[in-house]
Amino acid sequence: MPETTEKTLKLAIPKGSLEGPTLDLLAKAGYEVYVSSRGLRPTSNDPELDLYLIRAQEVARYIDQGFIDCGITGLDWASEFADSLVDLTELPYSRATPRPTHWVLVVPEDSPIRKPEDLQGKRIATEGVAITERYLKEKGIEAEVEFSWGATEVKVPDLVDAIVDVTETGSSIKANKLRIVDTLLTSFPHFYASQAAAADPWKRQKMERLTMLLKAALEARDKVGLKMNLPADKLPALLDQLPAMRRPTVSQLSEEGWVAVETVIDEKVVRDIIPTLKELGAEGIIEYPLNKIVP
Repeated sequence: MPETTEKTLKLAIPKGSLEGPTLDLLAKAGYEVYVSSRGLRPTSNDPELDLYLIRAQEVARYIDQGFIDCGITGLDWASEFADSLVDLTELPYSRATPRPTHWVLVVPEDSPIRKPEDLQGKRIATEGVAITERYLKEKGIEAEVEFSWGATEVKVPDLVDAIVDVTETGSSIKANKLRIVDTLLTSFPHFYASQAAAADPWKRQKMERLTMLLKAALEARDKVGLKMNLPADKLPALLDQLPAMRRPTVSQLSEEGWVAVETVIDEKVVRDIIPTLKELGAEGIIEYPLNKIVP
């Protein structure tokens, strides 16, 4: 059992495909979470957190019912409880890429279904039954929706006429010779709280500090710090040639005619920038990783 203090915040971590990325994000935010191979009650280096490992599909329901104070889950799985939960922030990360997940309506490439209205009277398989039924209702379409336990792509066209599935890149859909007809929902994880927890001053402050650090960790993603020494007369040329280096920190060195420059840039451009820095006369160039950037 996790250590507890007089005040604790019950936080749900999504079990499943989001589990690994969420634990990595928490670690970068400063919260080391320890999960045993079989346990569903992780511990952490923060004794004020009482952690639960819950399937992403169930997190919002347990928050809504008051069993959990707050948790991280996708907008898609929480949409059914949107009116009763407090959405504290969006956290733009996902299972495999920085892209959002998309719930898409999919049919075989040679299917006669070309638009959503063609689903009238058809059968659809999906794990997101509530999402699909809400979409059909908004469109005024009557179709049969059945729950799919997995391997949804193989069910068309022999078992169902269409599927609604989750994708980040669309590569699996193309590989299975399927075609997207429409996008039902675009989703990133969000940090949700119960209304009772949001109304409690201590819990609210705890959640706001936690979400600030999570967002700071996301802000630092794919960025690095860069610092160097540079001849002072080369500074204007540096700023002209490297517009990505906005508002760098510039300080005078003890050696006259030299300045120290420090900035944050996208990691993907470092390989092109460092040779340019050397051409400008920069010395002692250091690249270092970042965990958090707080705006």
